[in-house]
Amino acid sequence: MTNIILAAQGAAGGGYSMIIMMVAIFAIMYFFMIRPQQKKQKEIKNFQNSITEGTKVVTASGVYGTVKHINLEQNSLDVEIAKGVTITIDRGYVFADAASQQMK
Repeated sequence: MTNIILAAQGAAGGGYSMIIMMVAIFAIMYFFMIRPQQKKQKEIKNFQNSITEGTKVVTASGVYGTVKHINLEQNSLDVEIAKGVTITIDRGYVFADAASQQMK
């Protein structure tokens, strides 16, 4: 009978360590996975809002080009990908500055 009571007390103490372990795992996931991703998203959003005509960009599909016109009403960009070849893309699909990508 005494053994059963001691075993029950030991199991109850293990519950607290399990909760502490779960909190520690969540904290590690937050600081190594979630937080850096949020910072990257914020950088991309700031870049998308700061695009001006003449900016060299890389689209989501990997196409390099230069912004020729910005249409704020439709939230789109006209990007020249070759001399005389212009495509219209959504502003949300431009992820990087081509000048900084080529330097890396």
